Order: sequence, then C-alpha cells, then structure tokens
Amino acid sequence: MRKVVIYTTTYCPYCVAAKRLLERKSIAYEEIDVTANEELRAWLVERTGRRTVPQIFIDGEPIGGYEELSALDLAGAL
Repeated sequence: MRKVVIYTTTYCPYCVAAKRLLERKSIAYEEIDVTANEELRAWLVERTGRRTVPQIFIDGEPIGGYEELSALDLAGAL
C-alpha cells in the first residue's frame, strides 16, 4: 500500500477537497496541519517549491496539490 501524506491548513478549501477525494477512493492518508508551524511550512516550500497547501506526498515524493491529485485520479493512477 502506498503511503499518502497531506500537509494542510485549517482554512484551506482545497485541503478539504483533497481529503474528500482520498476518502471517496478509500485511500488512507496521514494529515499534517501546518497552520501554525512556520518551520514546517518553510520546509514544505524548500521541498516542493510551492507556498500553497495542500501539498501531497505519495511514498515520500511530492505530487503537488489538489489539482494534481485530481488529475491522477482521472488518469486512473491514484
């Protein structure tokens, strides 16, 4: 089974959409809330090159955010 980790904030509608998509597909995930963690957010920017959330990692590799997750789903690769 692939390990999915999703970095979120409490106020992000795309985070909610990504979690709903994963839940609808019965894909287990670990959620890490970075709302109040500037150090972790800085690490995310360094690791992904993006300042937005959600940031989703599959098996340790960043795949992007909700749009990329949705594209994987549509391609049958999720």
